[in-house]
Amino acid sequence: MHYAISTTWGPSDTTRAAIPFIFANTALEAGDTVTLILFHDAVTLAVPGCHEKVVPCGPPAKFAEVFAHENAEIIVCKPCAEARGIGDGQILDGTRMGGMGDFYKQVARDDCKSMAF
Repeated sequence: MHYAISTTWGPSDTTRAAIPFIFANTALEAGDTVTLILFHDAVTLAVPGCHEKVVPCGPPAKFAEVFAHENAEIIVCKPCAEARGIGDGQILDGTRMGGMGDFYKQVARDDCKSMAF
């Protein structure tokens, strides 16, 4: 199974920021593949040094596990990032800039389930 996950939550609400990563990590551990697209405040999680400082209240953070997993594709919304002064060279290795068209492509797959946080 493939999961396409969109999220808008970032450091402004650390627990909500962590939830899609926890779900993604759970899917990856089960052997599934994941595309996680970061919109709005969530784009800041892809800036080096940011997600390491985000500590959710309660659940364990799984940011590093998802960013490093070979079966996870992380897409950073380019317009959202640019509006926050974040450029192509300022995001984590292994992530890429993209947009809603990339998310749509994943959701349109026959083997995909879509999640929104």
